[in-house]
Amino acid sequence: MKVKLDENLGRSAREFLLAKGFDVETVLSQGLCGAKDRKLIDVCRIERRCLVTMDFDFSNPIEFPPDQYAGIVVFKLPKDPNLTDILDCLHVLVRGVDPSDFEGKLRIVSKARIREYSPLR
Repeated sequence: MKVKLDENLGRSAREFLLAKGFDVETVLSQGLCGAKDRKLIDVCRIERRCLVTMDFDFSNPIEFPPDQYAGIVVFKLPKDPNLTDILDCLHVLVRGVDPSDFEGKLRIVSKARIREYSPLR
């Protein structure tokens, strides 16, 4: 499973996902810090990487239709999150989602659950 960690997630998140077998790139390592949302998500689409972020702008399915991407995961955290909060969400994510089931999905992950966006049909 290929993911890209947004700049608001740190080295510990990268190491955690690498240890779980994920192929991880980061916004920081690719020199994309401060990039506009559209540019970042376009890079993710080109690379076929699921974006993992705390930026709630990406939870808007009108602006970023999930079916056009390799997946979008948004962490819903307290106002001033700490490393434990982020790692808790990562644990919920890897326990609750099969790595082969990220494509085209938008998920909001908190420390207690995962919500998946389902478009009206």
